[in-house]
Amino acid sequence: MTEKALLSVEGLTIGFNTEQGPVRVVEDLSFSLAQGETLGIVGESGCGKSVTAQTIMRLLPSPPSRIDAGRILFAGEDIAKAAEKRMQKIRGDQIGMVFQEPMTSLNPTQRIGRQIAEVLVLHRGLGYAEATGMVVEVLRKVGMGNAERRLEQYPHELSGGLRQRVMIAMAIVCKPQLLIADEPTTALDVTIQAQIMDLLQSLQRDLGLAILLITHDLGMVAEMSRNIAVMYAGRIVETGGARSVLARPRHPYTAGLLASSPRRARKGERLPSIPGLVPPPGRRGIGCSFAERCARVTDRCRLELPPLLTIGTQSAACWNPVP
Repeated sequence: MTEKALLSVEGLTIGFNTEQGPVRVVEDLSFSLAQGETLGIVGESGCGKSVTAQTIMRLLPSPPSRIDAGRILFAGEDIAKAAEKRMQKIRGDQIGMVFQEPMTSLNPTQRIGRQIAEVLVLHRGLGYAEATGMVVEVLRKVGMGNAERRLEQYPHELSGGLRQRVMIAMAIVCKPQLLIADEPTTALDVTIQAQIMDLLQSLQRDLGLAILLITHDLGMVAEMSRNIAVMYAGRIVETGGARSVLARPRHPYTAGLLASSPRRARKGERLPSIPGLVPPPGRRGIGCSFAERCARVTDRCRLELPPLLTIGTQSAACWNPVP
């Protein structure tokens, strides 16, 4: 992209120490995101999407996790090397994060008003009483009616959609530059999913947010993202403009995801699926990790790891791309 990147991930490799020895979960990951834009990262469970998001936020305990290689440049600073004290200042202030399950992310023993206020106390030096007015304002901004009454409620008193709005309020109350949304509509019904997507887009316009959207929902990516990166087994296998990739996928894995999307199925038609499972870390072979599930596989695929090659306006890591 031509705009200066707010977030630039360069050659990121993430490993874990396990009982069987060290394994790499994410390998040689590179992407960038400009201010005010949305990048969608998509893929099945086990592809490394959430590990990537939590590594950018430096939330994974080390050990057992570790950054084996690469840089995470945020506003020009390599936060992969930042001390924990520095990250405590960045998290929640300059970078906000919305987690996929708000019920386990919110403290069940604290009223939601106090939980949101804690962010302002930590990053703005306000007292709880002083922060209350800003908490009411941000609850209104995320579309919660009766905001003053909501301050006194506990998470279990709210619906799933309202809890997710609380998580979003907590993530944006300090007006960050970057919002990481990790499966923000998981476990919500279709109507509430649409409301949360509309809310995120509205906040992006109002605050100039850059959004890193982690999801398996291709429809959500199509609605919200300018660019897309498709992950499989810890690597990016296809990237490009969202409209271009979704209209004409070049990697067989991307094509399989699109074909198996319920949004594209006709009534009464059997939904196609991708056979097999994502190979776990340590069992991905020396060639293409998708080879055992791919209908376009060749001998070269099993023996040689394909790099991301430019195909028109997209890039795909495939020796035998979809024409």
